[in-house]
Amino acid sequence: MNTVPITQTYPYAQLANWIFRPLDYMETNYRRYGDLFFARWGVLEWVFLNHPEAIKTVLSQDMGAAISAPGETNNILKPLLGEHSVILLSGHQHRQRRKLIMPPFHGERLKVYADLIRQITLEVMAELQRGQALQARQLIQKMTMRVILQAVFGLHEGDRCRRLESLLAERLDMVSKPLASTVVFFPVLRKNYGSWSPGAKIARLTAEIDELLYAEIRDRRASVDASHQDVLSLLIMAQDEAGQGLSDAELHDELMTLLVAGHETTATAIAWGLHWAHYQPNIRAKIRDEIAIAGANDDAMALTKLPYLEAVCHETLRIYPVAMLTFARVAQQPLELMGHAIDPGTLLVGCIYLLHHREDLYPQPSEFRPERFLERQYSAFEFMPFGGGARRCIGYALAMYELKIILGTLLTHYDFELVSDRPAIPERRGVTLGMKNGVEMIYQGPRSVPAPVAL
Repeated sequence: MNTVPITQTYPYAQLANWIFRPLDYMETNYRRYGDLFFARWGVLEWVFLNHPEAIKTVLSQDMGAAISAPGETNNILKPLLGEHSVILLSGHQHRQRRKLIMPPFHGERLKVYADLIRQITLEVMAELQRGQALQARQLIQKMTMRVILQAVFGLHEGDRCRRLESLLAERLDMVSKPLASTVVFFPVLRKNYGSWSPGAKIARLTAEIDELLYAEIRDRRASVDASHQDVLSLLIMAQDEAGQGLSDAELHDELMTLLVAGHETTATAIAWGLHWAHYQPNIRAKIRDEIAIAGANDDAMALTKLPYLEAVCHETLRIYPVAMLTFARVAQQPLELMGHAIDPGTLLVGCIYLLHHREDLYPQPSEFRPERFLERQYSAFEFMPFGGGARRCIGYALAMYELKIILGTLLTHYDFELVSDRPAIPERRGVTLGMKNGVEMIYQGPRSVPAPVAL
């Protein structure tokens, strides 16, 4: 067997390239080394996998003896999420926590949120003026933040709701640019060196957010209502097989996890979708035609079932996946991947971006072409914008609801115009992939929605 090819650049130069030019870093190493390569960053060493069979081998065994999915490999996120987050748990604890918090995000419960998502979209749009310049990502962040606050936190109005909306947005924005993202990768930059330092601002925001969240948790525990459908209420009532529920600290950290994983990431994906629908106007026309023919103009659930709209959403998530990598796995035993020997203790990470840009899976991968998702079915190890295996994103179904409903509603009921005729440029945003300048657009106003087409 061969050894895994090792990237040759000086480790800290590699890390800088990964922080500031992640797509160039991945593409360059793929051209040099192929289906898997050993990345050495000084602070971290792991094997990047981009072949579907290699990814399948790892993710289909990540709860067995050969491969593990430990939470401690995600400690970079602890300052933002808290130590009790499901993302940072391992083994039995991780499986139990997932089992406890998954029900509100699947099945019939999920349908409760469809009309809420559509109504929030309409309310945010009502705040705009015709001719107003805007960034699509900032606009949609307002929508997804309110979805989180209402569907997850159960907050619809009041001072606490408004204050949380402002503080949470400010906290997440602190890692919004590539340079600011260094705070995530280098803990020393998060320390409080005085009022001028980023660490001081982080500490202040964290303290204010914590105070508000714990106050909400205390109030909600004091008046539990089984009829409430928000995720916080459901989690407060949830118990495991032993009759144990979540502590206040665990609830706090799961709320932060759902916020971070489900607010800005979803907004970024929707902003990309809005960009592509205007950069290629034929896509926007096809979506509008499909919605009109289905009579889904004002039907949120109907929007979630439209095949072309879904294909556009999938292609949006393929070409620039918000999550560029899966969570890391660890080889517990000697492995063979694609003819390469993997030693015990090796960190393994699926490279979602490179997987989604493989020519053998997606011909002309740099071309935005939704039809590819109507022409063939992709396996869970060929298309995986939400990761896979034991650590697949818990809220992926809610995220897809938001993507389809918000994008479908915006394209049906409103007109926008791109400021530039050039495609948007992808750019790191914290640990995720966003876009430079957030897609600058002009809001042209409400559009006349045609009557449903008679069949």
